[in-house]
Formats: sequence, structure tokens, C-alpha cells
Amino acid sequence: MSENLISVTDENFRGIVLESKKPVLVDFWAPWCGPCKAMAPLMDKLATAHAGKILVIKCDVDRCPRISSQYGIQSIPTLMMFRNGNPIEKIIGLVPTGQIEAVVQRAMADSDASASLMTV
Repeated sequence: MSENLISVTDENFRGIVLESKKPVLVDFWAPWCGPCKAMAPLMDKLATAHAGKILVIKCDVDRCPRISSQYGIQSIPTLMMFRNGNPIEKIIGLVPTGQIEAVVQRAMADSDASASLMTV
């Protein structure tokens, strides 16, 4: 796992994800899930490529039952993009890289636009 990927727990999810000033991509996964394993290298790549701009978080559904339930995670892998503590997009299943990258780019663009409005 890349040093740019962060693992969360039920206890630290709020501080890391919901209170982040940056957009956060959360990968809800489990070690026994084949599609999750297939997506792992992409998560590493995204975390490295966008380091400093977004956070890429791994949330093991078996170790985070409260958070998984709170966000209605019923299938894995599920990716959720958060901005300002709110989920803004959700992707379920193993999808093409371009689809995930598009979500990341939209979140970063929206985040930059919000920051510009704040400084005016």
C-alpha cells in the first residue's frame, strides 16, 4: 500500500474524512473481495498522482461496521467522494479507471472553485 493511502476506522473516520479541507475519495473494501483487490493498484496510483490535492482513504468494511452502515454500503468495492464532509458522488463495483478519474477531477475542480470564492 502506498504511503499516500490512509486507512481509517470507525473511530477516526470523522476527523480524517469529514473534517478534511481537501476532497476525499473513500474506498470501501474488504481483504476477501476479489474486485477490491483488483482495484487496489488503481487506488495506490490515484493517491500518488493526486497527493496533496485529495486524500485517498481505505475503509475495510469488516473493521468499520458503523461507518459502512451509516453510508449504506451494501456492495463492495464502493467508492465515495466527499467534499466539505458531505458525500458528493458514489461508484459501486469495479469500473474503468477513467470513470474514477472523472469523479476525482470534478471534485478537485469544484474544490478549487470554492476556494477561489472564499478568497474574493
